[in-house]
Amino acid sequence: MRFVVRMLAMFSLAVAIIMAVSDATRSIAAGDWIATPLGQSWYSVSPDTLNLTQATIQRYLLPALWDPVIVFVLTLPGWLVFAVLALILHFIGQTRGRRKPASA
Repeated sequence: MRFVVRMLAMFSLAVAIIMAVSDATRSIAAGDWIATPLGQSWYSVSPDTLNLTQATIQRYLLPALWDPVIVFVLTLPGWLVFAVLALILHFIGQTRGRRKPASA
């Protein structure tokens, strides 16, 4: 199970780096800081899945979860969301070190 979590952490980190490089490239070209929100990136890649996710959460899960929580996350820069996700997954999949026995 830890292997799967570590692979998801690596995948999230790779997506975060790709999104950060994309934003940095746009920022350099524009001469101003540009951070693409996660929602905009998701909509440009697959608008159908974004709409399906919204409909599923609002109909079958908790409708109040969409507006304050998910919408806030979708307005954050995509690289930040995936970097935090990678960090969380990394700590979940981290192997615990062996404790040394106390010497008397």
